[in-house]
Amino acid sequence: MKTSIALIGFMGAGKTAVGKALAKKLNRKFVDLDYLIKHKVGKPIPEIFQQDGEDAFRELEIEVAKEVSRDKNLVIACGGGIVLNKINIDRLREKSIIVYLTASPRILLKRILSGEEERPVLKGSDKASEIGELLKFRKPFYERAADIKINTSKLDINSVVEQIIRKLKEDEGFHS
Repeated sequence: MKTSIALIGFMGAGKTAVGKALAKKLNRKFVDLDYLIKHKVGKPIPEIFQQDGEDAFRELEIEVAKEVSRDKNLVIACGGGIVLNKINIDRLREKSIIVYLTASPRILLKRILSGEEERPVLKGSDKASEIGELLKFRKPFYERAADIKINTSKLDINSVVEQIIRKLKEDEGFHS
């Protein structure tokens, strides 16, 4: 029985903002995997990437996803690269409906550039082409993992939340 909702998608797709609003609306606990990783090691994610490398970060991500996937009735905001390790998706899928939030590359770039958060996987000066390349690579992983897919490009947070709730009600494997 699936009682949690895991939000996946590229950085800037709205996982954290939508996740918080969805958790509030459904009266569930909100969990941000990147936040948990940051607190587990006591340093910001860009620092983990810089000092320990992406592989070390991905190992932490596997650990945290394993811990969180045991709980029920959560709304989980996953990091953009969670789908790169199939074990994460397999674990999350046991108790969660996986919702893939998408947006156009132009919208993602706009959101990423307007946020204060440092994005360690975007290293160069041409963020638009980096986003394009990463999206092209990750898209099949997101598509494969998704139970529900919602394009957030032209929607505000509440509209995304409403769409998720509507689609969850249609899903027979989900219990609210």
